[in-house]
Amino acid sequence: MIGRIPITNVRPVVDCGRWPAKAAVGETVPVTATVFREGHDMVAADVVVIAPDGSRQPFNRMHKLPDIGTTDRWETSLRVDREGMWTFRVEAWGDPIGTWRHDAEIKVPLGQDVDLVCETGAQLHERAAGAAPKASRPAILKAVTALRDADRSPEDRIAPALDPDLVAVVDAHPVRELVTPSEDYLLLVERERARFSAWYEFFPRSEGAKLSENGVDPPRSGTFKDAAKRLPAVAAMGFDVVYLPPIHPIGTAFRKGPNTPEFPGGRPQDIGPHDPGSPWAIGAAEGGHDAVHPDLGTIDDFDAFVAEAKRNNLEVALDLALQCSPDHPWVKEHPEWFTVRVDGTIAYAENPPKKYQDIYPINFDNDPDGIRQEVKRVVDHWIDHGVTIFRVDNPHTKPVAFWELLIGEVRKEHPEIIWLAEAFTKPPMMATLAKVGFTQSYTYFTWRNERWELEEYLTELSQETVDFLRPNFFVNTPDILHAYLQYGGPPAFKIRAALASTMSPSWGVYSGYELYEHVAVRPGSEEYLDSEKYQYRPRDWAAAERSGRTLTPYITRLNEIRKQHPALRQLRNFRWHTPDNDQIIAFSKRDELFNDCVLVVVNLDSHSVREATLHVDMAALGLEPGEAFEVHDELTGATWTWGEHNYVRLDPFFEPAHIFVVRRPQ
Repeated sequence: MIGRIPITNVRPVVDCGRWPAKAAVGETVPVTATVFREGHDMVAADVVVIAPDGSRQPFNRMHKLPDIGTTDRWETSLRVDREGMWTFRVEAWGDPIGTWRHDAEIKVPLGQDVDLVCETGAQLHERAAGAAPKASRPAILKAVTALRDADRSPEDRIAPALDPDLVAVVDAHPVRELVTPSEDYLLLVERERARFSAWYEFFPRSEGAKLSENGVDPPRSGTFKDAAKRLPAVAAMGFDVVYLPPIHPIGTAFRKGPNTPEFPGGRPQDIGPHDPGSPWAIGAAEGGHDAVHPDLGTIDDFDAFVAEAKRNNLEVALDLALQCSPDHPWVKEHPEWFTVRVDGTIAYAENPPKKYQDIYPINFDNDPDGIRQEVKRVVDHWIDHGVTIFRVDNPHTKPVAFWELLIGEVRKEHPEIIWLAEAFTKPPMMATLAKVGFTQSYTYFTWRNERWELEEYLTELSQETVDFLRPNFFVNTPDILHAYLQYGGPPAFKIRAALASTMSPSWGVYSGYELYEHVAVRPGSEEYLDSEKYQYRPRDWAAAERSGRTLTPYITRLNEIRKQHPALRQLRNFRWHTPDNDQIIAFSKRDELFNDCVLVVVNLDSHSVREATLHVDMAALGLEPGEAFEVHDELTGATWTWGEHNYVRLDPFFEPAHIFVVRRPQ
């Protein structure tokens, strides 16, 4: 049933309040609602906020958005400062003093009902004085006296009550009538890393690995001890999350070798005796999801790796891939957890005509409670060993209800855990996974390369889904080497890194990106040649540094800029600007609390110099039309004085992007 004063279209609200909206500590969260009433009397609105400890926060006064026209849209902002489940509601109310001011300013100059208007105002301000702090009452009562002084001119009688200083005092403690609350809505506030993070993915088995140099000696896997030596360099680049693909024992049945396509006929792959296989074919005689591959070391070695990561201010994210090799212990212990075909064999993974005989999918409809309890045990095991983040492999191939229950159970005991959904799938599934509990999500960013695609997609992410889906912009993955990188040369790698790190508060890099690795297994494929998924891929980092053919300094600078500018830690503050060249894109982010504004301009063409006139949305930068301002480029150190219309020239072979700090001239 509608309230006395209607309140509709409240945000942030997810599916009418079925799930909480999301925020993170330190985030500015806009709250909006449509508030209106019958007739011409004034309305106003507040947001009532209840913190996780049950304490009621001070009123957040809403203001009517002037640029929305006649849609009666109201807004305020919350700055959430602690983790937990917050509650908020909108309270709409009749504003009799606001109505009186409107009428008085019209009627009194016309000589209409002057005494009635003044007496009405006097009584309303007497009520206001009763609600105001003691120190404010004399000024309000002085206005009451003036309103009742018939010896004054009509204009002088109302003037004290309309004085801006007094208006501010009265409005701070308003007379509220017909107070109407909306429903209570939930806002889940998580730690800052849930919103703002920089991820680095690498395979521990490749760090320190030895390849066969003579065709006789077998290759050797790298270990956790070898991988730990890489951590200081990862931290020095400014990353704060190190993500490890599965580290568990790998099955031998139908093991895959390097650069071998899937056989539609289902024949085993032609592999060598020392090919390590895919880490995602989890499980062997040595154990399953709670074990580490013996080639990597022991669980104590893993603990030492985690400890070294912490010393370098890195969190460890572990892959959670709920699938099994035919050799996994679960296959013998729980055959009911799998799909048995009519011929009595267990169904392996398929994407016809491709067949993945090295992987058995789990059937979550067979004993769902038992499967969830076992997965919860596995998750708890790794939490006990210092894992704080789980990157979930293909969550869209498992029931959404499973994730809602599992994540909810883990969150009760470990609210600090972050969940990243690797769900490159249809938007409804991606959105629903985010709603039911996933903290972050992979996105379509890799496939958005044209200006119109990026503008359309970032508008969606920053406005339409921002209340529940947090994007993580990976520039590449072991599975995704986009054609833009295959054929764009080093400038393409800089362009995509600059876009990902500034557009999204969370972004990620798969190892080798900084070495410009760009060769696909075959034309038209997004798979890497010599994919690290199926073989060791040791890299000579020192040689790359000596030669200078590395993107490491650029990535390091991007992460430094991100940490220096609070505006880049948000997504809701995304605003577009308009270059007159479709190969140049421009956007800004602004954080009013920290007086921080960043304007990013990027050449999307990795092969050519591009020029444009950039038409700036001055309001988005917090500036007045026609005002001059300074832009300081955080990448090159150059500073210019700009206005609303500015010439830009970006050479991809020198520097394809500007990351400007916007400031008023000194």
